[in-house]
Amino acid sequence: MSVDAITAGVLAAVVGLAVGLAAGWRLRSGRRASEPTTPPRTSPIPEGADEVVAVLRSSAIVLDESTNVVKASPSAYAFGLVRQDRITVPELLALAEKVHRDGQIREIQLQVPRSRDSTQTLHVLARVAPLGDRLVLALVEDRTHEIRVDEIRRDFVANVSHELKTPVGAMMLLAEAVQDASDEPDAVRRFAERMQQEGQRLSRLVQEIIDLSRLQYDDPVDSPEPVEIDDVVVAAIDRSRVDAEDRNIRLTAGGTEGLQVLGNEKQLVVAIGNLIENAVSYSPEGRRVAVGVRRREDLVEISVTDQGHGIAETDLDRIFERFYRVDPARSRETGGTGLGLSIVKHIAASHGGEVSVWSVQGAGSTFTLRLPLLPYRPGQQARGVSQVAKEAP
Repeated sequence: MSVDAITAGVLAAVVGLAVGLAAGWRLRSGRRASEPTTPPRTSPIPEGADEVVAVLRSSAIVLDESTNVVKASPSAYAFGLVRQDRITVPELLALAEKVHRDGQIREIQLQVPRSRDSTQTLHVLARVAPLGDRLVLALVEDRTHEIRVDEIRRDFVANVSHELKTPVGAMMLLAEAVQDASDEPDAVRRFAERMQQEGQRLSRLVQEIIDLSRLQYDDPVDSPEPVEIDDVVVAAIDRSRVDAEDRNIRLTAGGTEGLQVLGNEKQLVVAIGNLIENAVSYSPEGRRVAVGVRRREDLVEISVTDQGHGIAETDLDRIFERFYRVDPARSRETGGTGLGLSIVKHIAASHGGEVSVWSVQGAGSTFTLRLPLLPYRPGQQARGVSQVAKEAP
């Protein structure tokens, strides 16, 4: 069932309950009026509606005929919709006045400031309905999260469609070139190698899209288990060993051994592996990429340092965005998709951690992944990351 359907059902139930309570209240008041010894009972809202308003998930506001606030839920005050006894949103106030005049249920979508001094905006859906003869009920539902998710999904689909066009288009052109050069074995081999490269790039892009779609909302890891950081580092380095050897880049690792975190080992291998692959791709030949592990209070810090060209300060705030590339030309050369660092960011968040970067142009970069430490248990055996330094080229 959709959010709109649920909200509409809640609104109908509240209005129906309130109208029924109001009718009962008027009936009881009429009976008491015939008994001069019993004074009529008055209440700002129908009996029972007060309790209903208090437990609604939506922000609820009850207004009288002068559009003064008779009752408002705590969330209505928290979101800044109500201050003292007045509604602060002119559009919502105008809608309530119309409903009070003609008794017709109305709804409107609004953007309202989150607070008086905030630049953040809430996207809300407001439904206003009569509540008895004198009152009006406004239900305001915060839809900011849903709208943000829809925007992310639209942008993601648009970006994916654009990125897929490049390798697919290249493979189509290369296939035509192979067909035209069928009598030239050397040309066929050359074009076939290019097709293989584009196929690998396409395969990598699809896999990273799948990985990112699973991590999109930074939800906590399902069924987390103790993970040895030493083993994660070894597996992550192995992913880049061949590429590093081809470019004469030396991979080293060291630091504190035997540290553990709670999470998903495969995801952490992907995260650290992406950082190492990125460092290898953007390092000149013959340089070194170092992986360091250390404990800092209740955190495990895994850092990946390269001796590359560094990242401009203007790019540092954007490098974790999906499909963002500091050097598009270099990314095309290396087959980069622009998703690797975004995946690292989401994996860090899903493990309750974070990733940061330090970089100076001409002096290389250091990416640091911080994860909550799982306390060490006596008797555990851990493979040391120092073994990697001996095995690396």
